Amino acid sequence: MTNENAQRIVLASRPKGKPTEGDFRLEQLPVPKPGAQELLLRTLYLSLDPYMRGRMDIAKSYAPSVAIGDVMTGECIAEVIESHHAGYAVGDIVLAHSGWQTHAISDGEGVRKIDSADAPLTTRLGVLGMPGFTAYSGMRVIGQPKPGETVVVAAASGPVGATVGQLARMAGARAVGIAGGPEKCAFVRNELGFDSCVDHQAPDFAERLAETCPNGVDVYFENVGDAIWRAVAPLLNRFARVPVCGLISQFGVSEFPGPDRLPGTMRDVLSKSLTIRGFINYDFAELYPDFLREIGARVKSGEIRYKEDIVDGLENTPTAFIGMLSGRNFGKLLVRVAS
Repeated sequence: MTNENAQRIVLASRPKGKPTEGDFRLEQLPVPKPGAQELLLRTLYLSLDPYMRGRMDIAKSYAPSVAIGDVMTGECIAEVIESHHAGYAVGDIVLAHSGWQTHAISDGEGVRKIDSADAPLTTRLGVLGMPGFTAYSGMRVIGQPKPGETVVVAAASGPVGATVGQLARMAGARAVGIAGGPEKCAFVRNELGFDSCVDHQAPDFAERLAETCPNGVDVYFENVGDAIWRAVAPLLNRFARVPVCGLISQFGVSEFPGPDRLPGTMRDVLSKSLTIRGFINYDFAELYPDFLREIGARVKSGEIRYKEDIVDGLENTPTAFIGMLSGRNFGKLLVRVAS
């Protein structure tokens, strides 16, 4: 057993709009001791994801808010360093929702053993983890792309969007990404194999998107909302499907300037027979074994590609998280907490 200290990052205050460094607090504490039927986990990698911003607010949602003074929520890859639980041994590598901290106690609930035989461990927080499963389940159940259709996805260089576009191509559809900046757009086209990618930072973004989709849009996988949605919505074809898994641009925003667009949107839903469905990936938990089998094989073969953006040190987590909400990461954002 080590004598090192533990660290954790707690929610210090509720952000007003975009989070700041002051909304978080880094705390030092003794390494906790596991009791009967408990495990002591040492975090190796921490996943940073947009949903965490929503957990910082007090609002009715699909999951409870983080309380002031509580550890920020998050999924981790961790090592079992002490075990009083019959199902786990010292040295086991696991997935756990232990949050922004170096060490955590667990009773084994929600903990899953993993190995790196077929893919690097970090992929279990990205392309073979929650983001990849979000893309897979949303496309399989709601998007259902068909050969010859046009699929558009926002945040296309991120772990969800990158997987969505590659799945669209495998289904015989045309994949159009939306990303921020020339470097990300080039990666989406050249490395991920999308048919096209449009830079949402361009002043004539909406016009460029319309030119890139001359036959309209049949599937729009929504990750961003706001201005991106306004550019895509007029292009939706009859019977278009819109899986809504994220609205990163709208976190912390309570009022939206400009005209009320809801009446026009509802008119389009009716006249175009649109399917718009919000979902949380665990709505389709029964598909998880299929996802691991199908996407795991394609990642192993190189058919599905991915990119990771790794930051070192738990203390740098708030800065990395704030940057992610502004699109400064490039690929799946992870924090390497320990070797």
